[in-house]
Amino acid sequence: MPTEKKTLSDKLLDILKEKKLISEDQLKRVLDIRKKAGGSLGKILIKENIITHKDLVIFLSEELHIPPLDLSKYKIDPKIAKLVPEKIALRHNLIPISKIANTLTIAMSDPTDVLAIDDVKTILSRNADNIEVIIAADNDIKDALGKIYGAPTEDMAKIVKDAGTESVEVVEEEKLDVGEITEESQKAPIVKIVSLILNEALRGRASDIHIEPCEKDLRVRYRIDGALQEALRLPKKNQNAVIARLKIMSKLDITETRVPQDGRFRIKLGQKEIDFRVSILPIAFGNKVVLRALDKSNLSIGLEKLGFLREPLKAFKKALERPFGMILLTGPTGSGKSTTLYSIVNNLNTPKVNIVTIEEPVEYEVEGITQIQVNPDIGLTFASGLRSILRQNPDIIMIGEIRDFETADIAIKASLTGQLVLSTLHTNDAIGAITRLIDMGVEPFLVSASLVLTAAQRLCRKICPRCKEPIDIPRSVFERIGGGVDIDKLMKRRPFYHGKGCPRCNNTGYLGRMGLLETLTIDDTIRDMIIKRVSSDEIRKYALSQGMMLLRDSALENFASGQTTLEEVLRITTED
Repeated sequence: MPTEKKTLSDKLLDILKEKKLISEDQLKRVLDIRKKAGGSLGKILIKENIITHKDLVIFLSEELHIPPLDLSKYKIDPKIAKLVPEKIALRHNLIPISKIANTLTIAMSDPTDVLAIDDVKTILSRNADNIEVIIAADNDIKDALGKIYGAPTEDMAKIVKDAGTESVEVVEEEKLDVGEITEESQKAPIVKIVSLILNEALRGRASDIHIEPCEKDLRVRYRIDGALQEALRLPKKNQNAVIARLKIMSKLDITETRVPQDGRFRIKLGQKEIDFRVSILPIAFGNKVVLRALDKSNLSIGLEKLGFLREPLKAFKKALERPFGMILLTGPTGSGKSTTLYSIVNNLNTPKVNIVTIEEPVEYEVEGITQIQVNPDIGLTFASGLRSILRQNPDIIMIGEIRDFETADIAIKASLTGQLVLSTLHTNDAIGAITRLIDMGVEPFLVSASLVLTAAQRLCRKICPRCKEPIDIPRSVFERIGGGVDIDKLMKRRPFYHGKGCPRCNNTGYLGRMGLLETLTIDDTIRDMIIKRVSSDEIRKYALSQGMMLLRDSALENFASGQTTLEEVLRITTED
């Protein structure tokens, strides 16, 4: 009868027993742990202090005939290391160390992990034909990954004790007398934890960071491409110190925990300076902090690169050529209105024009533009600020938002006396802006005379290019959508696409966003309709007959061209 072939685990235990390095009690405990929790025998033995990382590397090297490597003495090229996505490298504790022709060599602590090797092969199918494995100590690989990516977010509890990531430089942070600030908020681990949270957010393209006290811990979430994703949880004992650190950076009162506070700070990351707008809100378990990342480099890319389709963008740019009148941009919170307005103002910003903005709060600080922040506590409202602006001889006025009749009335009269006025409204579509102004109490003849263009905007997630693949969508799905979709025209545009999910897009299938724009140019016919108080439906019918593209039309065009998915189209647009 043939003898049963021993596994690596059996051989390792035989060697330990033969050399009397493990007692019967230890062996029983190790086998019990493995039976209950599963996992690698080697890692259990290391955790129980029966063998060292080095012992395990020597054993695996001899049994598998795979050469060992002392990574602590090896310099790794970051470009080679980053051929494998960070999340895969951290998950399987491996790191690429060299690439010769189409052969990639990776260092692993457990070369018997077939699933890890398969993951790497799948990801690198286009970049490498062959994968070779060498063995390195578990801790050495973690240290090497830390040098390439910074400290991994999975080990945040450990970082609290001994953080090792590079600190974010706060620009022009003043030393304030903060009174009873806790010593812990000044300690290096806490400073580095906050720096790591900011670094990870920016590296992951997050627009917002949510730091939320819970009953037993502190939760950190990032909003990426419009969706919140949990990043990590910190021990509850570090909550006050982390929040105090953010308050110090934002020049806020750390002793005040009962009322909301707003602040901002600026950090330098490489060659870029990034502003963070900070909101502190008292909740049941402490102070919740939400940070909005504001990257000024996004403002200089121009309207053409925001992803808008050619026809609505052409109408928008034509309206901007007008020397006076009012242009309104509508959409819900988070639809990109502010970024679009700032991009416009940034492009119009020349020494020949006087541009004044009034906002709540000032989001981006733009050199060469006069910016006013609303402060109702001292009587500086949109309306009172706007009156003062008109005495400053402006050419272009940007109003953060029109909220009431008084602001709308002054803005419209300013647009009729020679200024180009840009502002936003919270309505669902471009035509709704007309109705909203009239509902506020503005006379229809003033709305008719002042409006040049109204536009509605949304942000649409783009399919991840790394995991993009064709998908079959039957005709019956489009028939259920309704809303006047030209199904025959759409079916001719096949194949359609979606993202199946990969490490690069965090398994969402989406990477990045683009803008959708719906524009309504106010021509003479529409002016007459406004004066006669014609219904929104009648104005819409006329606008569609003149070639107006609705938001859903723009979204479906992006879907048909393979840039987004049908699910995303239905999520961000309504049936018209």
